[in-house]
Amino acid sequence: MQASRARNDPDVTTLLRRASAGESGAWDEAFRILYDELREVAGRHMGRERVGHTLQPTALVNEAYMRLVRNPPAEAADRAHFVALAARAMRQVLVDHARAHTAAKRGGGVRPLTLEESLRLDTASPEEVLALDAALNRLDEVDSRLRQVVELRYFGGMKDREVSGLLDVSERTVRTYWTRARAWLHRELSTTEPESSP
Repeated sequence: MQASRARNDPDVTTLLRRASAGESGAWDEAFRILYDELREVAGRHMGRERVGHTLQPTALVNEAYMRLVRNPPAEAADRAHFVALAARAMRQVLVDHARAHTAAKRGGGVRPLTLEESLRLDTASPEEVLALDAALNRLDEVDSRLRQVVELRYFGGMKDREVSGLLDVSERTVRTYWTRARAWLHRELSTTEPESSP
């Protein structure tokens, strides 16, 4: 599988370092090498999205890449960092997509969400995605590592094993972070209303 080869490819880290140093084309080459892996992540996520969701995995990856190119990070230290940046960009694409779909429905009958409603990928409404995004922004202020685990699992569609490899922690630690993040989000989402579009 090409994605697993990319995970072990030291050239990716070299390319990302060259891109951070400003070398033209290095960023594109790193993305090309990791594209299949990112497409798998997006495919897993989009395969569990609510019925009627119009964004396709290829479009999600491409839009995330365009966001990274328009606003390149100061540094992408290695493959794990790049994939984490891409997962965050995918999160923003999905949030913006949800905002666009809720623009016509501003306000009106919103209610607090349960964590289970917000994290159920197959039925998440745009309002629920926005509420989760707002809660994740608050979680980031409390503990950025917990936010990152949720972001990688929910928006990146990754398994504990993959998150463990990206964050360089044990799977048990990932599960602990996930449990803590879920408890925090449960408390937040059950006491706040979903975010409405500006």
